[in-house]
Amino acid sequence: MAIARLHGGPLDGQLLPLEDPELDRLIVPYSETQVVYERKGAPENTGDGDGPTEAEFWFIEAEDDIDPYSDTARERR
Repeated sequence: MAIARLHGGPLDGQLLPLEDPELDRLIVPYSETQVVYERKGAPENTGDGDGPTEAEFWFIEAEDDIDPYSDTARERR
């Protein structure tokens, strides 16, 4: 098993399972749009006894504008 560590964008700091540690790009659903993250650097922890393989992915773009304040309690009423 491998883990994608996300940097930047709306999913900053999230960890996602990664089926293929050689994957170069992630397209992840977010709210009503999708966000794109791209891998930078080589996978880490690739040995047998050093934990799950980790790959760092950095935010590239969102398909639509993202409004971080659109999910306030007032708008959900």
